[in-house]
Amino acid sequence: MTAGTTTIAPRTTAEHELAALQRDHGRPLFALLLRLSDGDRQRAEDLVQETFVRAWQHPEALRADDFDSVRPWLMTVGRRLAIDARRARQARPAEVGDHILDNARICADHAERSAATLDVREAVKTLTPEHREVLVLVYFQGASVAEAAAALGIPPGTVKSRAYYALRALRRVLPGYAADLR
Repeated sequence: MTAGTTTIAPRTTAEHELAALQRDHGRPLFALLLRLSDGDRQRAEDLVQETFVRAWQHPEALRADDFDSVRPWLMTVGRRLAIDARRARQARPAEVGDHILDNARICADHAERSAATLDVREAVKTLTPEHREVLVLVYFQGASVAEAAAALGIPPGTVKSRAYYALRALRRVLPGYAADLR
């Protein structure tokens, strides 16, 4: 070195030093992070990688004379990264897979429900008074066949027959709702 020349200390850890760090401390670090990741190997591998990136970015911590081994420093950094990752996952809503979305029930919104109610009311008005009475009692008011028969003064078989023909007539008037009228 000549007089007047200054040497600049390297700002990052050399590649061979990182390879040695990974060889010497990679397995114990991975084991720790695998436990902290609840057995998720991919997440643990990502955390190991991020830990070594931090080591590469902070060579001063690896070369400090304050400790004999860098393993405690690596383990602390890895543990903190795992904690941060867990907190980040808990802070955002759980992800939903495509298979769940494909099987999810689609609920009609208020406007669609209101429109359907109006359609059904108009369709019920087209029924004969006898069919309408049975339909209202059995399907809208929840009466049993026996209760509807007693209220209308007709045999239970007639209630069943009128209900069947009332639904059949509604299916003709409301073709888009046929699946709901079964």
